[in-house]
Amino acid sequence: MTHRTRFEFATANRVIFGAGCAAELAIETAALGSRALVVTGKDPDRAAVVLASLTQNGIAFWTCSIAGEPTIDDAREGATAARARRCDVIIGLGGGSAIDAGKAVAALATNTSDPLEYLEVIGAGQPLPCDPLPFIAVPTTAGTGSEVTRNAVLRSPDQRVKVSLRHPKMLPNLALVDPELTHSLPRWVTAATGLDALTQVLEPFVSQRSNPICDALCRDGMRRIVRALRAAYDDGANADARYDMSLASLYGGLALANAGLGAVHGIAGPLGGMFPVPHGVCCAHLLPPVIAANVAALRNTETGERALARYAEIGVILTGDPAAAAEDAIQWITRLRDAMEIPALSEFGVRADPDDLASLVAKAQRSSSMKGNPVSLTDAALANILRSGIT
Repeated sequence: MTHRTRFEFATANRVIFGAGCAAELAIETAALGSRALVVTGKDPDRAAVVLASLTQNGIAFWTCSIAGEPTIDDAREGATAARARRCDVIIGLGGGSAIDAGKAVAALATNTSDPLEYLEVIGAGQPLPCDPLPFIAVPTTAGTGSEVTRNAVLRSPDQRVKVSLRHPKMLPNLALVDPELTHSLPRWVTAATGLDALTQVLEPFVSQRSNPICDALCRDGMRRIVRALRAAYDDGANADARYDMSLASLYGGLALANAGLGAVHGIAGPLGGMFPVPHGVCCAHLLPPVIAANVAALRNTETGERALARYAEIGVILTGDPAAAAEDAIQWITRLRDAMEIPALSEFGVRADPDDLASLVAKAQRSSSMKGNPVSLTDAALANILRSGIT
């Protein structure tokens, strides 16, 4: 990239960030509608305190809970419920799954063809003809950055794949990011979502589509994660650490939406579609071998100098050592992952089965995330990444 590179930057219509800002949900919802469908995680009771303000302010609402990563059927059913109740605003309150489901519901409530008409990879990929319902994203985890992205990741259990419903109009009308909502997260969720956040400020930084705005966000995001992730894991009530992680997660969403991702997410999507592995766990195990594979491939190209310099800079940021290299970044991530006791992929049934590896590699090569990777990786390289992540 040169200083003359053209780029665009788009995000949610508004972002409100700060401790306690979730209390503003009712007044912000009233500005968009009066009948809300609230999409939550598997335990809607966790949202009760935040949602009480809707009742107090005369906003009728219904809840729809998502037990795990949202499926196409979840989105289909949520959209049907929104239409049946004449909802005019959708709220996604929870982790990335709840927010992605909410975005999909908002889109499909007004675009009534079967979801396969609009889905990437397994569908027709047609654009949305109608504007989605207004959508407010209220994240309760610090990892996905879904509150500022224009796609919803949906799982197709029959085809064992995760695919995106994507359109510029799916950017939320409002992202309401309150770090206090993350204080009660279990340690393992803090760890897994935190390593997802790290991946999402690291991959856009080396992406072929990186740009100066995203670079600034990624650099600051990595620095915040270095000082905050382990601290938030050790003490969930550490307000400074939770603040930093929520902000880094927001940065990651802004960066990936505008600069793209890379091979970690290119592989993680198919892996999470074929096996019940939480997305953050996929990222935790794939990030070190992807960095190693990318660096090895870049060193064999004539145009890899810029990306290699970026990987060395990542090593410096993560370790604090001005002489650090990409290999030091790999070691730092691996040590942090192990210290936070991220479960092995094998605990979710993932094995280095040749047929599974071949299927995963083929799906990864077709992933939109792979387009941002700083270098083209061969099928053999992707298979080796998977083997390294599984062992």
